[in-house]
Amino acid sequence: MSYELLTVDTVPGYVAARPALARFGAVSRVREVGDGNLNLVFVAEAEHGGLVLKQALPYVRVDPTWPVTPERNGIEGRALRVHNRVAPGLVPAIHDADPDRHVIAIEDLSDHRVWRGALNEGLRHEGAAADLGRYVAKAAFGTSVFGLGAKGHKAALAGAANPELCEITEDLVFTEPYLAHEHNRVLPANEADVAAYAGDPDVRAAVGAAKLAFMTHAEALIHGDLHTGSVLVRDEPRSTRAFDVEFAFYGPVGFDIGALWGNYVLAAARALVRGDDGHAAWVLAQAAETWRGFADEFTALWPERADPRVIDLDRYLATVYADAAPFAAAKAARRVIGFSRVSDIESLPEDLRARAIRAVLAAARLLLVGETRGGETRGGEPKRLFDRVGQVLAEAGR
Repeated sequence: MSYELLTVDTVPGYVAARPALARFGAVSRVREVGDGNLNLVFVAEAEHGGLVLKQALPYVRVDPTWPVTPERNGIEGRALRVHNRVAPGLVPAIHDADPDRHVIAIEDLSDHRVWRGALNEGLRHEGAAADLGRYVAKAAFGTSVFGLGAKGHKAALAGAANPELCEITEDLVFTEPYLAHEHNRVLPANEADVAAYAGDPDVRAAVGAAKLAFMTHAEALIHGDLHTGSVLVRDEPRSTRAFDVEFAFYGPVGFDIGALWGNYVLAAARALVRGDDGHAAWVLAQAAETWRGFADEFTALWPERADPRVIDLDRYLATVYADAAPFAAAKAARRVIGFSRVSDIESLPEDLRARAIRAVLAAARLLLVGETRGGETRGGEPKRLFDRVGQVLAEAGR
């Protein structure tokens, strides 16, 4: 390893040595909070406030033989700066970036909690889904040809490549769940469900098309991994922040919307098999809230577009909507077949887990190849689509 990893004991000295962090003063307490696969994360309490240090590991934590570039940390720092500019208040502020040690220092949001855990507990953070839709819209408009103009967009695209982490998504989301792969883990009770889903020619064709769109549609600097585990929420005063933007790249805007939708499916499946139909219905309703937040914000920004000529707003929104559904399916299905599972499903007893997985795969198939994903491109939809998703989840999860 070419750089030194931080520890709880070395964080105070590290902070003291960084000129950009001098305003925080001496660090009095440090705790390690990272529970992901790729990073070390520390919360440091100092004389003049708190901060979070995130250091990229050069390997996957659960498998040190799997190398991953620590340069992703610099990509995350640059993406955070851009998203703070175009979507202020919806991502953590960034205080410092250290390219030698692959550390970024960001705003301490310890008074928030991870949204996935709150959803698992049946809690409802009203407004969070719409906030995230607005975040996607602001990032999409501000970093695309609409906000930057053609030349500005091309220049930004050239400086925002993230090939290694994109390849991880291409493999884990769009490829490995549809093959016999060592990363896949299937309960005996779900072997037939997975075989039927992953072996369906229509499903495979739709996932292949979604993968191609992910790889080639360089629309905007998207988050790239916007699931409920990468969102922090707070009730009073209400706040929603998207974090962990290390997968950011120039990709299709519908991918971020779809990633959220897919995670609503996972949370709803959990609630349904636990007998909480009301919470499941609320969670699925957040799909329409996210879309409404996105469409309304993008529409409000539309008059500011760099080139007002021959570009149709409704057609563009329809394209994003059409992209989002297959991305949602792929993001949900990979969490119950392949690598990197989620607590929504994994924390269930095995009998309920099998039912939830069966339900998620049925919903994924609907989103990929089911009946028409109808609905307006603005306003309250995709309510009709996710009403049908709820019915399929309930039927398959019995």
